[in-house]
Amino acid sequence: MPSHPREMIAMAERRFPVRIRLGVPPGGFGQRHTNITAWLDENCGADGWAMTPSGTRGVLNDALSIYVVDATLASAFVARWCAGFGAETAGGTFRVREDEPTPRLGAGPHRTP
Repeated sequence: MPSHPREMIAMAERRFPVRIRLGVPPGGFGQRHTNITAWLDENCGADGWAMTPSGTRGVLNDALSIYVVDATLASAFVARWCAGFGAETAGGTFRVREDEPTPRLGAGPHRTP
């Protein structure tokens, strides 16, 4: 595993064709970081994604990039973890949502007449 951020980024870009840039919230990710990585492991596989620093304007810790194998996984990630309808970006980075998505309600039992 490379120790230099530029090496980490170069390896991730070679291996994974799709990048999602997330802005780091002012208070950091907190528990959401653990939940995000667990979601990525479950949906992409432990070896199917990478996370690297992605600082904007020379600030190393204000954004990060998540690399995945395909756009379908990236779309699912954005729908689950990013804020705003249509997942708007701020300065080229997605904002992480503060709340949980609305849970899906299952259909009621069907009765045949």
